[in-house]
Amino acid sequence: MRTTVRIDDELYRTVKEQAAQTGRTVGEIIEDAVRRSITTADSGSDGPLPPLPVYGGSGVLPGVELASNAAVRDVMDGDGPVDALR
Repeated sequence: MRTTVRIDDELYRTVKEQAAQTGRTVGEIIEDAVRRSITTADSGSDGPLPPLPVYGGSGVLPGVELASNAAVRDVMDGDGPVDALR
């Protein structure tokens, strides 16, 4: 099927260079890119999620309020009294 689309000039130059380097047509390069984009969008993710690390220990430091994002962020950023909590 033939159609007309608007493509950014710089992007078109890049596609044209890639086509010349690989011995393919501009149309083939664009078709492959569109297919990959559709396949990636249909899959819903970029692949399986890595396992979450689990650490042993005695739990949360005393005095850290997990219900408050700001309090947790303060402790993580070093603004909280971490040494006093140990």
